[in-house]
Amino acid sequence: MTTSAYTSVRGPETVAEPSPGALGRWRAHIRLGVCLLPALVIGIAGFQRRWMSDDGHIYVRTVRQVLAGNGPVFNAGERAESSTGTLWQWLLVAGGALGADVATLAMYGGLLLTVAGFALAGIGALRLRSQPQSQSQSQGGHRGRVLVPCGALVLLALPPVWDFATSGLETGLATCWIAGAWLALVARPRSLVTCAVLGLGPLVRPDLALVSVVFLAAQWVTVRPSWRGALAGAGVAGALPVAYEIFRMGYYGHLMPLPGVTKEASRSLWGRGLDYLWDFAGPYALWVPVVAMAGVGTAVLSAGRPWGRPVRHVRTSVTAPVVAPLLAGALCWIYVIKVGGDFMHGRMFLPGLLLMLLPVFLVPLTRAWGVAAVVIGVWAVACAGALRVPYEGRIGAGGIADERGVYVRQNASPHPLHHDFAGLPSNKAYADLVRDRARGGAPTLLLARTPVAGREPGVTGIYNTLGFSGAVVPLSGAALDPIGLAYPLAAHSEGIVNGRVGHDKRLPDEWIVAERGAADVPDGLDPARVEAARRALRCGPLAELRTATRAPLTVGRFWHNLTGSVERTSFRFPNDPVRAERELCGGE
Repeated sequence: MTTSAYTSVRGPETVAEPSPGALGRWRAHIRLGVCLLPALVIGIAGFQRRWMSDDGHIYVRTVRQVLAGNGPVFNAGERAESSTGTLWQWLLVAGGALGADVATLAMYGGLLLTVAGFALAGIGALRLRSQPQSQSQSQGGHRGRVLVPCGALVLLALPPVWDFATSGLETGLATCWIAGAWLALVARPRSLVTCAVLGLGPLVRPDLALVSVVFLAAQWVTVRPSWRGALAGAGVAGALPVAYEIFRMGYYGHLMPLPGVTKEASRSLWGRGLDYLWDFAGPYALWVPVVAMAGVGTAVLSAGRPWGRPVRHVRTSVTAPVVAPLLAGALCWIYVIKVGGDFMHGRMFLPGLLLMLLPVFLVPLTRAWGVAAVVIGVWAVACAGALRVPYEGRIGAGGIADERGVYVRQNASPHPLHHDFAGLPSNKAYADLVRDRARGGAPTLLLARTPVAGREPGVTGIYNTLGFSGAVVPLSGAALDPIGLAYPLAAHSEGIVNGRVGHDKRLPDEWIVAERGAADVPDGLDPARVEAARRALRCGPLAELRTATRAPLTVGRFWHNLTGSVERTSFRFPNDPVRAERELCGGE
């Protein structure tokens, strides 16, 4: 199916533009400069607050494993997908294959993608405001007016936006993809290339599948393709995500990345999610720009002239790019609230916020929007200059962290990249112990920084700070976290009641010793509970989970992983080894 099959559809044609004179060209240059100015500002702000998060180093270890020939795994010999952002992981692999330092690439690559995202959002706003409202009114509306930042000011004023312009996580890629997908929806809705771009959401982050669905629906409403065109568009949009999902199910044996299992991505914790919302919106008085924009928007819509023309003259091709990001952003926020939020201050709300601000990223300088821009500008100065979370640089009472501030303080560095934790002696002691035991060569299990005899070659380190642990434990060893971000056994354990969001699982030491330790039971652990854990590991779905993730990957194993992925993903076992043995083994 060629591109023409999708583009030969009903819909209005673009009206030819008149040739601009010198004044028109001068105005066009000004408008282009205004639309790119937010990208310059976020580039400066992001660079000044550049840093690498511990979760960013989780990506780094997986990339190093790929480059070492061990496959996309966190620990050699165990197929666990610790990277939530699939596309980000493989972009880092490509950069690492070219010889770049992966951590440095993750930090600065995220910044470049954030800058690109803001630039694409500005260009999209310019294209949206430049579209004629009807074939006979191409010169009406606000097409010649100066544009001023409105939604862009909101984003630029918020410290979490500055912080997660880097961090090594996939946030920069999400920003770039969201803005790029919106620009494609505005400028080239009929193209099959646009279909392919819109379909990438699940590979950027699994939850961004919501955005892909909404944007693809908006594209269909705009283009109204024939049934052949619709099938072609759906095939192009879904080809890569569906192919990767089949690979994921067969290779890892799960429906989603392991952090989604650990964090129980399908649960409902509305109360905690609302607390996370207030933690983000409250300190920055986010209601001020919301009220300002909502007031102007309501007044404009009630007047029936959203772009300077009566509603009946506004084309579907113009309204769809306005409604789609608003709806997609709202759905993203609802999902974040539903699952209880996150432990990083503001981070999970940023994609949804960008989406909801895209239609007003830049606005025409009318009287109403001018007043709103002034109000938002005053708020932005106050927000950027003074408003901060009360636990700046630390972890708040609800377990939500000013993540960048925490790592700046713990590393005693304004721009931590390769974490040495100079300000946190306990982490440095762990790193020294890992290196010492790795030089010794004997199989070692580091349980709460206490070395005991291990069952598997090399060093097996157990540590909550997984990215740091993965950086110091050799690739031939294993860096395990009892939380379960990269450890399938821990990921499938039951959660802790009222635990910290994103960290509310804690696999008891008896399980780790039973699976990874030698025959001797370390002091302080109950031998009976360790033995119960060993028996449970050989029974039922728990034994099958270990086989799915640790057995050699044959064609038969791939098929069994694929067909059993739904049941395996939903499997959970009790933390108590005695109860787990009773439930899983029965009379065995």
